[in-house]
Amino acid sequence: MTEFGTTATALRRLMEFRRIEGKNKLDESFGGIEKLLRDLNTNVDEGLPYGETSPELARRRDVFGHNIIPPKPPKTFLQLVWEAMHDTTLVILIVAGIVSLILGVTVEDDPSVGWIEGFAIFVAVVVVVLITAFNDYSKEKQFQGLQQQIERQMTFAVLRGGEVHQVPSTELVVGDIALVKFGDKFPTDGIIIQCNDLRIDESSLTGEAMQVTKSVAKDPMALSGTQVMEGSGKMVVTAVGLNSQSGIIFQLLTGVQAPELIGIVDSDEAANADLSPGSPGSPSARRPSAHAAEDEDDSEENRQSVLQVKLTKMATRIGQAGGVAGLLCFVVLFFRHMIE
Repeated sequence: MTEFGTTATALRRLMEFRRIEGKNKLDESFGGIEKLLRDLNTNVDEGLPYGETSPELARRRDVFGHNIIPPKPPKTFLQLVWEAMHDTTLVILIVAGIVSLILGVTVEDDPSVGWIEGFAIFVAVVVVVLITAFNDYSKEKQFQGLQQQIERQMTFAVLRGGEVHQVPSTELVVGDIALVKFGDKFPTDGIIIQCNDLRIDESSLTGEAMQVTKSVAKDPMALSGTQVMEGSGKMVVTAVGLNSQSGIIFQLLTGVQAPELIGIVDSDEAANADLSPGSPGSPSARRPSAHAAEDEDDSEENRQSVLQVKLTKMATRIGQAGGVAGLLCFVVLFFRHMIE
């Protein structure tokens, strides 16, 4: 065990349970919400000490991790060049350039100038590929900058030093007492300790369209990435960053592992692991992140808009038609040349 009465691993496993099962797991393994608050050394009315440089906050980040989910690594310029070269029209032009270059050198009356047409096609392909890759690279950089700016501007209301403070979501730590209200999007996982007609939209994680009513007695589990649709409440933060449900989904989809952010002590890895993975009550039987990972297709087509998909299909058909027409012209001209 750490200096706290629980570990990041135990809290992460707790948040894999849902509704009344989550409440039962909280009571059985942690002795209820009051005992959990004591284990986390936090106070419902006072919260944690105020100050971003507080040693207490730094210690919690060391033990439980930072509330940071690293962005997906961007594609390099060479990767974008390689993807651009797979465009159907460009592939046809490359083939046409090779054929034209061969015929120009071997068949033309004046081979010293016969290669120019094929070379010009290659130059055009290179220019198009470089421009396309550069535009995609610029867009990725702009998107990353915008994403970082949005993350810096996102704040959440927490109790620190007995007062309410708006804290950047990346500065939240396990044990923080957060105040939630209509419109808030949970940046961490947590346990509801007080609520008033609190209804949550969990469709981003579970796919369930119906809003979920939260209560301290029956369903106190609050998941990162979900949004408050009605009511207000107070929760204690239990999992942040890659330990949160959003972080688990991120790892399943991208395969990214960042142990330095997870904050798990190896010696505590087996703590509170009293349920086997295959048992009916195991967390794996109800983890929403697994369902979300199965439903999420990270292919290029699914990241495109409907208009982009249609335009891509149309461009493919035009390229195929052009390829057939070009092949037909080549066959006709070849036989004509052989006859003559």
